[in-house]
Amino acid sequence: MVKQRKCAIVTGAGQGIGRGIVIELVKNGFDVAGVDIIYQPDNKEKGLFEVKQQAEKLGGSFLAIGADISDLNSHKKIVEQIVAKFGRINLLVNNAGVAPRQRLDILETTAESYDRVMSINARGPFFLTQQVANFMIQQKQKDQNLMPYIIFISSISAYVSSPSRAEYCLSKAAVSAAATIYADRLAEFGINVYQIRPGIILTDMTAVVKQKYDKLIAEGLVPQKRWGYPEDVGKAVSALVSGGFDYSTGAVIEVSGGMNIHHL
Repeated sequence: MVKQRKCAIVTGAGQGIGRGIVIELVKNGFDVAGVDIIYQPDNKEKGLFEVKQQAEKLGGSFLAIGADISDLNSHKKIVEQIVAKFGRINLLVNNAGVAPRQRLDILETTAESYDRVMSINARGPFFLTQQVANFMIQQKQKDQNLMPYIIFISSISAYVSSPSRAEYCLSKAAVSAAATIYADRLAEFGINVYQIRPGIILTDMTAVVKQKYDKLIAEGLVPQKRWGYPEDVGKAVSALVSGGFDYSTGAVIEVSGGMNIHHL
């Protein structure tokens, strides 16, 4: 009998860290439902459907879902589409996130930017997790052998100050707290929740400040002296759901090349 592949939801799956997570999960036996606000079926060069091609080349099944995570009304529909396609949800990776459209000093940050970033980065994942967690609880009641997982992609910005993008730091601090609280609440159901804090990862989001970070990395900001890549985060996700961390719900894994090391 062919072993059934597990199913993962990855938000923000069309590029950057989300794409890296999808590729690593498919390599490790997962089918994936990739969610992204940009949904362009004719674009096979970049975005969800490029990721879909790569996932299928690696032997996985990929369901592309166009949805805005900040729209809470879309969450039930997302779950329904995934269950209709795969019949199960083994993993949720809350990865979708945005930076401020314009970096402004905290003394100039606008309410509009604050609301946009918090809605996408924190409010959306909080309520999507609520929707998925309730479905996972139902799954566990039917099959106690299932080991569902939820992973929040936070950031070192959850604890590192960036006065020019305060709303982003606040949103990631909220994500970090949500991961901890969900880990606490869902432990009784056998659903493990983890948090990954990426550091400086080379993506479209960081491309606008690449020259700045190239210089800082060369000067020693990152002990491992290199940029992080989306696959670095993807490998961490795959490791957390491999079974090796099943007695570690609530764990925080930093993928930052050592930026968390305090040194003189």
